[in-house]
Amino acid sequence: MKAILLAAGLGTRLRPITDTVPKCLVPINGRPLLDFWLEMLFSQGVEQVLVNTHHLHEAVVEFVNRSRWRDRVVLVHETDLLGTGGTVLQNRDFVAGESFLVAHADNLTCFDFVAFRDHHENRRAGIEITMISFTTDSPKTCGVLELDDQGIVRRIHEKAENPPGNTANGAVYLFSQKVIDFMVGLGKPVIDLSTEVLPAFLGRIQAYQRVLYLRDMGSPENLGRAERDLEVYRRVFGQN
Repeated sequence: MKAILLAAGLGTRLRPITDTVPKCLVPINGRPLLDFWLEMLFSQGVEQVLVNTHHLHEAVVEFVNRSRWRDRVVLVHETDLLGTGGTVLQNRDFVAGESFLVAHADNLTCFDFVAFRDHHENRRAGIEITMISFTTDSPKTCGVLELDDQGIVRRIHEKAENPPGNTANGAVYLFSQKVIDFMVGLGKPVIDLSTEVLPAFLGRIQAYQRVLYLRDMGSPENLGRAERDLEVYRRVFGQN
C-alpha cells in the first residue's frame, strides 16, 4: 500500500517557529515530525510515501535527501496550494488501482497501521473511507464525529462552538478508488477534503477508534503537550 502525507501547510498558528521551519519538520524534542511519520509507516509495511511541499520546500527536500528513507519517498512541490483533496487528485496516478492512505502530516500519532489496513479491507459493502478517530481534549478545534452503533460516521461537526461530544476526526484516512472518482467528477483542481469530500461520503465512512496516540500539532500549546507526551509515545510504540 502507498501513502500520501499532506505536508504543504503554512503552519501560521506555530509562528514564529514556522517562519524558518516548515510545519512538517517542526522538531519534537529535537526530532522532526515528518521523521516520526516515515518511521511509523515504513516500519509497518507501507511501500512508498508521497509528500507534498510548498512553504520552505527546500528544507523538506534536504531532510528527505539525508533520510534513510530517501529512496522510498516521492516529493511533489506545489507552487500554488491545491487544497488537501486537490493534492490527492493531482497525484492519483501514484495511488492508482488500490486503496491508499492519506494523512495530515501535522499530527503526531501512533497507531497500528496493519490493523488499520485490515479494518479497511474487511469493511462492509458500500464503505469507501476508513477514518482514524480519537478522543480529543479540545473538541471545538476539531471535526467532531457522530457515529452510529456500527461505527459509521453520520455527521461531522467541523470546529463547532458546541460540538456534541469529543470523538474527533484524526485526519488519517484509507480511501478506496471511488473517492478519487468523486473528486475527478468535481471538475476542478483545488479541493478541500473536510468541506467538499467527507460530507459527500457520510454514511460510507467507518471510524477506526483504536489509535494509541494522536495530537494535532497546530498550536504552540499542543506542541508543548506533544513534547511532554513523547515519553508515552516512545513507551507505547517503542521509538526513540
